[in-house]
Amino acid sequence: MHRPLVLLASLLLAPLAHADGKDVLAHLRVPPGFRIELLSDQMPNAREMALGERGTLFVGSNQAGNVYALRPGDSRPKVIANGLQLPVGVTFHKGDLYVSAVSRILVLRDIEAHLDDPPTPKPLPAEFPSETHHGWKFIAFGPDGKLYVPVGAPCNICRPDPEHYANLQRMNADGSEREVIAYGVRNSVGFDWDEQGTLWFTDNGRDMLGDDRPDDELNRLDTSGEDFGYPDCHAGDIPDPELAQRPCSAFTPPVVKLGAHVAALGIRFYKGRQFPADYAGSLFIAEHGSWNRSSKVGYRVMRLALDASGAPTDQQVFVDGWLQADGTVLGRPADVQVAADGSLLISDDMAGAVYRVSYVGKR
Repeated sequence: MHRPLVLLASLLLAPLAHADGKDVLAHLRVPPGFRIELLSDQMPNAREMALGERGTLFVGSNQAGNVYALRPGDSRPKVIANGLQLPVGVTFHKGDLYVSAVSRILVLRDIEAHLDDPPTPKPLPAEFPSETHHGWKFIAFGPDGKLYVPVGAPCNICRPDPEHYANLQRMNADGSEREVIAYGVRNSVGFDWDEQGTLWFTDNGRDMLGDDRPDDELNRLDTSGEDFGYPDCHAGDIPDPELAQRPCSAFTPPVVKLGAHVAALGIRFYKGRQFPADYAGSLFIAEHGSWNRSSKVGYRVMRLALDASGAPTDQQVFVDGWLQADGTVLGRPADVQVAADGSLLISDDMAGAVYRVSYVGKR
């Protein structure tokens, strides 16, 4: 059932606490043996994170138009680019920082040597659609050395050109030889590769089908060119009531259903050595949280445990507290990143903060 627009508007006005990172930190909960601390709360709309070879933390932003750089040991970041259009995505490759800005991918060359006098971002030749609806992009380089870029659907539910929208693409670092590798992907804002080099990605489900469907998806790309169902099928088993033309059996189903409206964004496999041994190979998922559900869900970081074959075995809450019992929202996790020392970094775009989770318990 479609939710009335007046109700949607009222839900958008649900209580939001404009706390800074220090205030939020006091409410965050981690498992026994772990500690969470604030790195910085001076990066408005902090989204995707990337680490440089010298330990610099780069952070993209949503709506602020800035890209930030935080040197090791600092709490005050530098703005290394500004005035960009939704520069959500950042990824570091061979000394250069790549930044997504809706229709273009920009590059800041040799960035860690020029943090105090950053170079002008230079666009790659590849161009993408200019729509801002699902137009922001999480980007990353894969183990094949190629740059992976998602292109969301320009709508909640529609049937756009599959070669230009609702897909995952990859290309060379110079922007050449671009190709679509996955179709039927409504809006992926997070992906990573497991130890075997297989790509896993989140996909946000459509709105206006009620509180409890469809689930957000965690997908795995086993073969280039697979179709994950949008707009015909959602979460592997829900034919779209408006646009379905092919049955759900025609598409690749999700590996895990993550829950409706949790807004699963950034994901990373844990490849560090600081956490206990049973965390090795786990997948951490940032749940940004619901915006149009009658009772809120998400607003946490989840841990997905995998067995030796890579099959998911269990989902557990790893960090929560951004969503209070009375429905007040203190922050919204957007991305996770494993630091060089094995700690886990978490960006929070509502508080403009990055937190670090480390293990301090007995082994």
